[in-house]
Amino acid sequence: MAALTASLVSCPVAVAAKPSKAGFSGLARVALPAKAVPTFAQRTVSNGCRTRQMLVWEPVDNKFFETFSYLPPLTDDQIAKQVDYIIRQGWTPALEFSNAESAYVKDVANIRFTGGSASCNYYDNRYWAMYKLPMFGCTDASQVLAEIANAVKTFPDSYVRMAAFDAVRQVQTVAILVHRPASATDYRLPENRSR
Repeated sequence: MAALTASLVSCPVAVAAKPSKAGFSGLARVALPAKAVPTFAQRTVSNGCRTRQMLVWEPVDNKFFETFSYLPPLTDDQIAKQVDYIIRQGWTPALEFSNAESAYVKDVANIRFTGGSASCNYYDNRYWAMYKLPMFGCTDASQVLAEIANAVKTFPDSYVRMAAFDAVRQVQTVAILVHRPASATDYRLPENRSR
């Protein structure tokens, strides 16, 4: 036992020496670069000259209907491309029509407001009748174009628009005006619009 104790006591032990503070100078106070004060132009977001090109959505006497209504009337080729897109997305096209008198809000009393702001792009009390049933299972743009031609022939003095519905999300995804009556004078070039 004495031999065991002696061997334990005589074992060399490593002792960690305290580092000297001579090489460590602490956190030196380094002068940070001066913070640049942003100019007004850097602090604000602006569209600059493009702000004059922005139009305000006017709910009363607004004769612009849904998607692409700011463009000149679409050709059959352009409508066919839109229908092809709708079909590729798996949406169901449908046609709606309305006479010119009921197609847009004419009186301030008829505007529907939600949460303090006008509910733009949501019919705004413009109730359009559906032309036939939605075209479930439609696989070809020519089928839709033929129905558009039938709707125009049946209701020549009415606006006709094509809508598309997504059955999965259960929402209307597209609404495009595809026919204006011959008497319509609602399309105006952007430079001739009031707002």
